[in-house]
Amino acid sequence: MFDPNSAKSIISYAKELKGYTLREKCGESIENHGYKGKGNFGQLVEKFYFGYEPNSKAEADFVEVGMELKSSPLKALKNGEIRSKERLVLNIINYLEVHKEEFDHSSFWKKNAHLLLIFYLHDKEKDLLDYLIKLVDDWKYPNRDLLIIKRDWETINQKIKDGKAHELSEGDTFYLGACTKGSTAEKSLRHQPFNEVKAKQRAYSLKQGYVNHIIANIAQEEQAVYGKILTQETIFEHLPSIEEIVISKFAPFYGKTSIEIEKHFNLELNRTAKSYFANLTKAILGIGLNKKIEEFEKADIQVKTIRLKENNLPKEDISFPNFKYEEIVELDWEESEFKHILEQKFFFVFYQFENNILTLKKVKFWNMPYSDIEEAKKVWHRTVETIEKGKIVSEITDKGIRKTYFPKKTENRISHVRPHARDKDDCYDLPVKDQLTNATEYTKHCFWLNASYVKDEIYMK
Repeated sequence: MFDPNSAKSIISYAKELKGYTLREKCGESIENHGYKGKGNFGQLVEKFYFGYEPNSKAEADFVEVGMELKSSPLKALKNGEIRSKERLVLNIINYLEVHKEEFDHSSFWKKNAHLLLIFYLHDKEKDLLDYLIKLVDDWKYPNRDLLIIKRDWETINQKIKDGKAHELSEGDTFYLGACTKGSTAEKSLRHQPFNEVKAKQRAYSLKQGYVNHIIANIAQEEQAVYGKILTQETIFEHLPSIEEIVISKFAPFYGKTSIEIEKHFNLELNRTAKSYFANLTKAILGIGLNKKIEEFEKADIQVKTIRLKENNLPKEDISFPNFKYEEIVELDWEESEFKHILEQKFFFVFYQFENNILTLKKVKFWNMPYSDIEEAKKVWHRTVETIEKGKIVSEITDKGIRKTYFPKKTENRISHVRPHARDKDDCYDLPVKDQLTNATEYTKHCFWLNASYVKDEIYMK
């Protein structure tokens, strides 16, 4: 067993799980466990391996050493690499109490300052007792990360103090998010201290990108693929936030053409390549062109380069990844990829055509306001309903063009749905065949952010 008064002993005992399944390590005692629900892998580890009853105590699981046990699923990529399957959910945010706290003595910090992490390979074909445990180690936040996490916590706390707990979004912050916890039913709504409006129950969580960073560190993977915005000189509390540092790097180049920026950094880039503007962004931030931006990767920041016409309207709507018809109808809004994307933080880089030459106008960190996410949700529901009813094609024109019932740009100021495919034969299967055409598959579609919304609500504000 292990010594509960020794962190080293607990960690050493936990590491004995690596390379095994719970069935192999816990024997017959675990066979008829009777645990149900999404989080029961962690409960099984607690009860049958460490020998204590799962609980929701305010203090850390191993209270004697101040260490919290967390288990989290991994997914295997096609190239054999492993990545986090989801964010790492920590403790529930108590709206009625947290506004009284300071970070260093907060319930969050008391519980999560030192984590013992067990990562297992999720496989929907297997019983959870047969999930392979791939990585086990403890985690303490490096100073550079801790500065950002503390500011994230303070951002969440300030929103609660402002009576806006119901407007919390994961896009408000960088590494530490406030994710919804529980269903959308009335029972998951909670009172908040400075507003009569009830707020969805939320929990602190480490964003999926940050969890991937932890995984890479535990697995001792090569870190040379990342370049840092924050240097040793920028990790002191009195210095600017990431937003301010990034914007200060871009500001000297406002009004300069992309070609002038390229020359400033002595670059010779392929101006027709998809990576052209991404490389200019890295150059301005002082990141090697062959590297990823570490802080953006950890924070799941979506970088979008927007080319504006002379009337400030983006040249194109913004596309998101295709959705699979058979998958989207199986999810509810809270689990949907579209909601997850809209709740992320974005970094927009705006270039404008001036005499057919692109000039850098400004950059902006942005996340969608709560009220706009609620409005975009209507597009998602309409889309799901259209697929479920098998009423996708509304008519076929004389030229053979298929018109659909999917939400159009004219019907919602924020978003719409339209094709995003190589050609009309680039399809996904349908869960219900289309009533008009009897088609059992249909051209790939995705959600789009309207260009007019980007102009009015992001660029002009």
